[in-house]
Amino acid sequence: MTVTDPSLSAPDARPARTAMLRGWRRRCPNCGSGPMMSGYLKVRDHCPVCHETLSHHRADDGPAYLTILFVGHLMAPLLHIVFVRFRPEPLVLFSIFAVGTVALSLYLLPRLKGAIVGYQWARRLHGFGAA
Repeated sequence: MTVTDPSLSAPDARPARTAMLRGWRRRCPNCGSGPMMSGYLKVRDHCPVCHETLSHHRADDGPAYLTILFVGHLMAPLLHIVFVRFRPEPLVLFSIFAVGTVALSLYLLPRLKGAIVGYQWARRLHGFGAA
């Protein structure tokens, strides 16, 4: 006998993958065309296209944690490989990797926040600030 989750087979089921990909693109997880963010990291109260309420989704520290995790796991081995193989001057090495780390962090942070908000929307999770 197979037990299935009735919330996944409901007609109003929300696919998490699609919502997360739309969030990664910083678009509304419902329609995919309206912008999710009103600034760099501020989530809009409502989607301007489909009027889906987004104000109750809170990503908190999740995007920052994931950004540090990804950037650190990418840059640390890369720093080691570049240092061992090419032996650049320390100031050159620091300058290149400092700019690369900051740029990658600034690129990933809003996209990871959008993906987390998309996941919350798909699973009908609400932040602690929900009324």
